[in-house]
Amino acid sequence: MTRRDFLATQIVASASRSGSKLSPPVSVFSKHFHWLSIPEMADAAKDVGFDAIDLTVRKDGHIEPENAAKELPKAVEIIRNKGLDVEMITTGISSVRSPYAEEILKACAASRVSHFRWGGWTYDRSITVESQMAHYRDVAKPLAKLAASNGLTGIYHTHSGIDQFGASIWDIHAVLKDIQPGSLAINYDIGHATIEGGYGGWINSTRLCSSLMKGVAVKDFRWERNDKGQWRPAWKPIGQGMVDFKGFFQLLVKQKFQGPMQIHFEYPMGGADHGHRKITWSREQILSAMKRDLKLLQEYLSI
Repeated sequence: MTRRDFLATQIVASASRSGSKLSPPVSVFSKHFHWLSIPEMADAAKDVGFDAIDLTVRKDGHIEPENAAKELPKAVEIIRNKGLDVEMITTGISSVRSPYAEEILKACAASRVSHFRWGGWTYDRSITVESQMAHYRDVAKPLAKLAASNGLTGIYHTHSGIDQFGASIWDIHAVLKDIQPGSLAINYDIGHATIEGGYGGWINSTRLCSSLMKGVAVKDFRWERNDKGQWRPAWKPIGQGMVDFKGFFQLLVKQKFQGPMQIHFEYPMGGADHGHRKITWSREQILSAMKRDLKLLQEYLSI
């Protein structure tokens, strides 16, 4: 199946979703299928009902970085022949100096994969925020050039947490807003964004980076006390946490969002949540949990 044929079928499938206002193909993060080979993963993902796979091409991923040139095109072909797409890959790239960065992006382009996830920047507290942002602008420029030369869009994944660059959203927006358009953008994680701005912050950050939001990651959480009595975010199945998916998707509709949407399963799932090769849950248990989350996500998307 060619990519053109596949996209045509997806357009028809999206149009057939009754009342749908936002209907991007939904990818599963292949980290949660590290216990399966690539062909087995494609079968399982199709069984769950996913449209695509966000393939890990990083250390301890489905494809090791040094093997990308040889293995990525083959893996993408296998997945597409199963009736799924690969719109994006997740890498360990943080700059052009990251190991095998150029080889990975060339393989990505050769495989007709349009987006790659990058990131992992952190704050150095010995340096001012302004100086840190200036430094990362200098890091981003050659990476943007490399992405553009391969016809790719690199999407920076936003996390939450202390010293995470991009957790506040405005900082990564400020760094990327004047970078070559279409080359580097943001993969906005609504779960992490809600952790950092649970009341109104996620609304403002969504609006702020609308033009740079070329990917969206979906997960849910709520605050809970740990064994030490400290409040910490605890990942939950979709719909059992604090994320306002309906409100978020309404904003995406207004922003005319277009880009890969990935669903992440970070709550306890027998080791699949952490990307383990050996799991303690059965295949049926894992796929059942994924089906439940995907079904609810599709319901939110159709409202």
